[in-house]
Amino acid sequence: MQPNARPKTLAELESRLADISGLRIGELASPLGIEVPESLRQQKGFVGQLLEVVLGADGGNHMQPDFSELGVELKTIPVNRAGVPLESTYVSVVPLTNRSLRDWSESIVHAKLKHVLWLPVEAERNIKVADRRIGSGFLWRPDQQTERELASDYTELMTKIVCGEVDSITADQGQWLHVRPKAANASALTEAIGPEGQIIKTLPRGFYLRSRFTRNILGQQFASQG
Repeated sequence: MQPNARPKTLAELESRLADISGLRIGELASPLGIEVPESLRQQKGFVGQLLEVVLGADGGNHMQPDFSELGVELKTIPVNRAGVPLESTYVSVVPLTNRSLRDWSESIVHAKLKHVLWLPVEAERNIKVADRRIGSGFLWRPDQQTERELASDYTELMTKIVCGEVDSITADQGQWLHVRPKAANASALTEAIGPEGQIIKTLPRGFYLRSRFTRNILGQQFASQG
Protein backbone atom coordinates (compact mmCIF):
# COMPACT_ATOMS: atom_id res chain seq x y z
CA MET A 1 0.00 0.00 0.00
CA GLN A 2 1.43 3.37 -1.04
CA PRO A 3 0.08 6.38 0.87
CA ASN A 4 -1.54 9.38 -0.76
CA ALA A 5 0.33 12.66 -0.49
CA ARG A 6 0.69 13.64 3.14
CA PRO A 7 -1.50 16.53 4.31
CA LYS A 8 0.40 19.77 4.81
CA THR A 9 -1.99 21.33 7.34
CA LEU A 10 -4.52 20.26 9.95
CA ALA A 11 -7.23 21.86 7.83
CA GLU A 12 -6.27 19.64 4.90
CA LEU A 13 -6.35 16.57 7.13
CA GLU A 14 -9.79 17.53 8.46
CA SER A 15 -11.01 18.02 4.90
CA ARG A 16 -9.94 14.47 4.04
CA LEU A 17 -11.76 13.21 7.12
CA ALA A 18 -14.94 14.91 6.00
CA ASP A 19 -14.59 13.33 2.55
CA ILE A 20 -14.50 9.77 3.90
CA SER A 21 -17.03 10.11 6.74
CA GLY A 22 -19.91 7.69 6.17
CA LEU A 23 -18.18 5.75 3.40
CA ARG A 24 -17.77 1.98 3.51
CA ILE A 25 -14.37 0.33 3.72
CA GLY A 26 -14.93 -1.24 0.30
CA GLU A 27 -15.58 2.21 -1.18
CA LEU A 28 -12.21 3.39 0.11
CA ALA A 29 -10.29 0.32 -1.01
CA SER A 30 -11.72 -0.17 -4.50
CA PRO A 31 -10.29 2.98 -6.20
CA LEU A 32 -6.88 2.07 -4.81
CA GLY A 33 -7.04 -1.47 -6.17
CA ILE A 34 -6.85 -2.88 -2.65
CA GLU A 35 -8.68 -6.14 -1.95
CA VAL A 36 -10.70 -6.15 1.25
CA PRO A 37 -10.34 -9.39 3.24
CA GLU A 38 -13.41 -11.41 4.19
CA SER A 39 -12.18 -11.54 7.78
CA LEU A 40 -9.75 -9.50 9.84
CA ARG A 41 -8.72 -12.48 11.95
CA GLN A 42 -5.41 -12.82 10.13
CA GLN A 43 -5.21 -9.16 9.05
CA LYS A 44 -6.11 -7.29 12.19
CA GLY A 45 -4.29 -4.13 11.10
CA PHE A 46 -5.90 -3.91 7.66
CA VAL A 47 -8.41 -1.15 8.40
CA GLY A 48 -5.85 1.08 10.12
CA GLN A 49 -3.37 0.59 7.28
CA LEU A 50 -6.01 1.37 4.65
CA LEU A 51 -6.95 4.59 6.45
CA GLU A 52 -3.29 5.58 6.70
CA VAL A 53 -3.04 5.20 2.92
CA VAL A 54 -6.24 7.15 2.24
CA LEU A 55 -5.40 9.99 4.65
CA GLY A 56 -1.72 10.22 3.69
CA ALA A 57 -0.06 9.15 6.92
CA ASP A 58 3.71 9.05 6.59
CA GLY A 59 5.00 8.11 10.06
CA GLY A 60 6.21 4.77 8.87
CA ASN A 61 7.75 3.74 12.18
CA HIS A 62 6.54 3.29 15.70
CA MET A 63 8.72 6.01 17.21
CA GLN A 64 6.91 9.00 15.69
CA PRO A 65 3.29 10.06 15.08
CA ASP A 66 1.57 8.81 11.93
CA PHE A 67 1.40 12.32 10.46
CA SER A 68 4.95 13.28 11.31
CA GLU A 69 4.93 16.88 10.08
CA LEU A 70 1.68 17.66 11.89
CA GLY A 71 2.59 15.74 15.05
CA VAL A 72 -0.71 13.84 14.89
CA GLU A 73 -1.25 10.15 15.66
CA LEU A 74 -4.07 8.22 13.95
CA LYS A 75 -6.07 5.92 16.20
CA THR A 76 -8.99 3.98 14.80
CA ILE A 77 -11.69 2.97 17.27
CA PRO A 78 -13.66 -0.19 16.44
CA VAL A 79 -17.26 0.55 17.47
CA ASN A 80 -20.68 -1.09 17.34
CA ARG A 81 -23.70 0.40 15.57
CA ALA A 82 -24.41 2.56 18.61
CA GLY A 83 -20.89 4.03 18.47
CA VAL A 84 -19.64 2.23 21.58
CA PRO A 85 -15.96 1.08 21.47
CA LEU A 86 -15.65 -2.69 21.30
CA GLU A 87 -12.10 -3.07 22.57
CA SER A 88 -9.13 -1.29 24.06
CA THR A 89 -6.90 0.84 21.82
CA TYR A 90 -3.26 -0.04 21.20
CA VAL A 91 -0.85 2.86 21.80
CA SER A 92 2.73 1.58 21.55
CA VAL A 93 5.15 -1.16 22.47
CA VAL A 94 6.41 -1.23 26.06
CA PRO A 95 10.20 -0.80 26.37
CA LEU A 96 11.03 -3.79 28.57
CA THR A 97 14.81 -3.35 28.84
CA ASN A 98 14.85 0.23 30.14
CA ARG A 99 16.90 0.39 33.32
CA SER A 100 15.95 3.96 34.15
CA LEU A 101 12.53 5.55 34.19
CA ARG A 102 12.02 7.93 31.28
CA ASP A 103 9.88 10.93 32.17
CA TRP A 104 6.33 10.96 30.83
CA SER A 105 7.00 14.04 28.69
CA GLU A 106 9.86 12.21 26.93
CA SER A 107 8.06 8.87 26.52
CA ILE A 108 6.78 7.32 23.31
CA VAL A 109 3.32 7.08 24.90
CA HIS A 110 3.21 10.84 25.40
CA ALA A 111 4.42 11.40 21.83
CA LYS A 112 1.59 9.21 20.55
CA LEU A 113 -1.17 10.73 22.71
CA LYS A 114 -0.38 14.45 22.80
CA HIS A 115 -2.35 15.04 19.58
CA VAL A 116 -4.62 12.28 18.27
CA LEU A 117 -6.91 11.84 15.30
CA TRP A 118 -9.65 9.56 16.59
CA LEU A 119 -11.54 7.74 13.84
CA PRO A 120 -14.48 5.46 14.74
CA VAL A 121 -15.06 2.50 12.40
CA GLU A 122 -17.89 -0.03 12.50
CA ALA A 123 -16.53 -3.38 13.63
CA GLU A 124 -19.41 -5.68 14.53
CA ARG A 125 -18.61 -9.14 13.28
CA ASN A 126 -21.96 -9.63 11.53
CA ILE A 127 -21.16 -6.72 9.18
CA LYS A 128 -19.00 -7.70 6.21
CA VAL A 129 -15.63 -5.97 6.37
CA ALA A 130 -16.20 -4.21 3.05
CA ASP A 131 -19.58 -2.90 4.26
CA ARG A 132 -18.35 -1.40 7.52
CA ARG A 133 -18.73 2.36 7.64
CA ILE A 134 -16.21 5.01 8.59
CA GLY A 135 -17.42 7.41 11.27
CA SER A 136 -16.70 11.09 11.84
CA GLY A 137 -13.07 11.54 12.79
CA PHE A 138 -11.84 14.39 14.95
CA LEU A 139 -8.66 15.86 16.40
CA TRP A 140 -8.10 15.72 20.15
CA ARG A 141 -5.60 16.82 22.74
CA PRO A 142 -5.74 15.69 26.40
CA ASP A 143 -6.73 18.34 28.91
CA GLN A 144 -4.56 18.91 31.99
CA GLN A 145 -6.48 16.47 34.18
CA THR A 146 -6.39 13.70 31.58
CA GLU A 147 -2.69 14.34 31.00
CA ARG A 148 -2.00 13.95 34.73
CA GLU A 149 -3.97 10.71 34.89
CA LEU A 150 -2.22 9.22 31.86
CA ALA A 151 1.16 10.28 33.24
CA SER A 152 0.33 8.64 36.58
CA ASP A 153 -0.59 5.35 34.90
CA TYR A 154 2.53 5.43 32.75
CA THR A 155 4.82 6.15 35.73
CA GLU A 156 3.26 3.40 37.86
CA LEU A 157 3.57 0.79 35.12
CA MET A 158 7.05 1.74 33.91
CA THR A 159 8.36 1.85 37.49
CA LYS A 160 7.44 -1.83 37.82
CA ILE A 161 9.16 -2.65 34.55
CA VAL A 162 12.36 -0.79 35.46
CA CYS A 163 12.35 -2.59 38.82
CA GLY A 164 12.13 -6.01 37.13
CA GLU A 165 8.48 -6.62 37.98
CA VAL A 166 7.07 -6.92 34.48
CA ASP A 167 5.61 -10.37 35.09
CA SER A 168 3.68 -9.08 38.11
CA ILE A 169 1.77 -6.47 36.08
CA THR A 170 -1.89 -7.32 35.56
CA ALA A 171 -4.41 -5.86 33.11
CA ASP A 172 -6.28 -4.36 36.08
CA GLN A 173 -3.50 -1.88 36.85
CA GLY A 174 -3.83 1.64 35.49
CA GLN A 175 -6.89 3.87 35.42
CA TRP A 176 -6.82 4.64 31.69
CA LEU A 177 -3.57 3.17 30.44
CA HIS A 178 -2.77 -0.49 31.00
CA VAL A 179 -0.23 -3.06 29.85
CA ARG A 180 -1.10 -6.28 28.05
CA PRO A 181 0.87 -8.97 26.23
CA LYS A 182 1.26 -8.27 22.52
CA ALA A 183 2.43 -11.36 20.67
CA ALA A 184 1.24 -13.63 17.90
CA ASN A 185 1.71 -16.68 20.14
CA ALA A 186 3.23 -17.78 23.43
CA SER A 187 6.57 -18.61 21.81
CA ALA A 188 7.21 -15.03 20.61
CA LEU A 189 9.41 -14.03 23.52
CA THR A 190 11.54 -10.93 23.97
CA GLU A 191 14.07 -9.65 26.50
CA ALA A 192 13.12 -7.85 29.69
CA ILE A 193 14.66 -6.94 33.05
CA GLY A 194 14.14 -9.61 35.71
CA PRO A 195 13.65 -9.22 39.47
CA GLU A 196 17.40 -9.45 40.16
CA GLY A 197 18.33 -7.07 37.36
CA GLN A 198 19.15 -9.94 35.02
CA ILE A 199 17.85 -10.27 31.46
CA ILE A 200 14.90 -12.66 31.21
CA LYS A 201 12.63 -13.83 28.42
CA THR A 202 8.97 -12.82 28.48
CA LEU A 203 6.11 -11.98 26.15
CA PRO A 204 6.26 -8.59 24.43
CA ARG A 205 3.94 -6.04 26.02
CA GLY A 206 1.95 -3.13 24.67
CA PHE A 207 0.42 -0.02 26.19
CA TYR A 208 -3.34 0.10 25.62
CA LEU A 209 -6.06 2.62 26.43
CA ARG A 210 -9.08 1.13 28.14
CA SER A 211 -12.31 1.11 26.13
CA ARG A 212 -13.98 3.27 28.77
CA PHE A 213 -11.38 5.95 28.06
CA THR A 214 -12.21 6.10 24.36
CA ARG A 215 -15.92 5.79 25.16
CA ASN A 216 -15.64 8.94 27.27
CA ILE A 217 -13.79 10.79 24.50
CA LEU A 218 -16.39 9.83 21.87
CA GLY A 219 -19.21 10.75 24.24
CA GLN A 220 -17.77 14.18 24.96
CA GLN A 221 -17.07 14.86 21.28
CA PHE A 222 -20.46 13.97 19.92
CA ALA A 223 -22.36 15.47 22.86
CA SER A 224 -20.67 18.80 22.14
CA GLN A 225 -21.80 18.55 18.51
CA GLY A 226 -25.36 17.86 19.54
